[in-house]
Amino acid sequence: MRYRYVILAVGVLAQGALSAVQQGLPALGPELREELHLTLSQVGVILTASSWGIMATLLLWGWLADRIGERIVISLGLGGGAVALVAASGADGYGGLLAALLVAGALGGAASTASGRAVIGWFGRRQRGLALGIRQMAVPLGGAVAALTLPLFAAAGGLEAALLALAVTSAVGALAAAIWIREPPPVPADRPRVSAPPPLRDRRVWRLATGSALLVCAQVAIVSFVVLFLHDARGVRAETAAVALAAIQVGGALARLVAGRRSDLEGRRIAPLRRLGLGSALALAATAALVSAPLVVLVPVLLAAGVLTMSWNGLAFTATAELSGRERAGTAIGLQQTVMRALSSGAGVGFGAFVAASSWAVGFAALALLPLAGWWTMRPLVAEEEARVAAREQRIAAAAA
Repeated sequence: MRYRYVILAVGVLAQGALSAVQQGLPALGPELREELHLTLSQVGVILTASSWGIMATLLLWGWLADRIGERIVISLGLGGGAVALVAASGADGYGGLLAALLVAGALGGAASTASGRAVIGWFGRRQRGLALGIRQMAVPLGGAVAALTLPLFAAAGGLEAALLALAVTSAVGALAAAIWIREPPPVPADRPRVSAPPPLRDRRVWRLATGSALLVCAQVAIVSFVVLFLHDARGVRAETAAVALAAIQVGGALARLVAGRRSDLEGRRIAPLRRLGLGSALALAATAALVSAPLVVLVPVLLAAGVLTMSWNGLAFTATAELSGRERAGTAIGLQQTVMRALSSGAGVGFGAFVAASSWAVGFAALALLPLAGWWTMRPLVAEEEARVAAREQRIAAAAA
């Protein structure tokens, strides 16, 4: 079973390659404007193109992973995404670059659902939360590494060099999956199968996806605007404010590990997920109350709010997969991720508009209502999870007797 750590490493690499494309492109904003002579609105569309492509195909890739396996799905998806990024590097205008990045996202999205399914298949329930927490670390860390390195590639060889670097990263992820991804060991015959309707007809999966989407809206908003808030509203230098954003990203990555490990020890996913949602709401409410407080008081609370809003993603992944079982985990994760992305796609724009029409204090207070609503939405799932845990413990006791 040591091979499971190879699977985890490949999953981290695949997810990191996808995150580098999605979250690293904003670091190339100046180069996009200068080399292609784009307007600000065109740059905005370019920077979100890969995210639209990812959202459009997540469910399809999850469904395919359930049927033909993660190895083929990740290899084809990231490999095709690499080819699309090569095409993007040669684009000489807005339309060509937009089309190439849409395709790169649509194909690369395979890494999100299939790598999660692979990790779930190789890790048991008592290790799964931590394993998926590690895999989810690749989301902020992959974006952070890309944000730091892509400008260096652009300085050395222009926009083409930076996009080719992303293509190489995706190609490496595809090759690693082709070489090392294997089918997990078969489920023991005496272990009962998960009894659940197909994910698209499972109200529990839809409820969990909706609650997760409400949590991620707060995550998107605070990550998008923390630098602008500290700089514009509190007079913090842009470079110093960027350090606060980096601290939130690193802290959020580490918090995913802690949350995953604790859920493994507790044997539950929904209850700790809801606690983190409630903690996010309280921290955001405290931030709203301290908007005008001295920075030495405000900044720790703001950082805590940011870290809490980023800490729960691995738990939501794990809970979704366990509701549907290994055989349908890809479809379930694809559905959850699609709902999350669709409902949160306008979170940044909406929060910015709300703050512009009111104030930062009112904006943070309103933002606190979203994770609170997510906490409430997922409430019925707690009793259902407790029933599943009790049934599992009874089976273990009966087997031991």
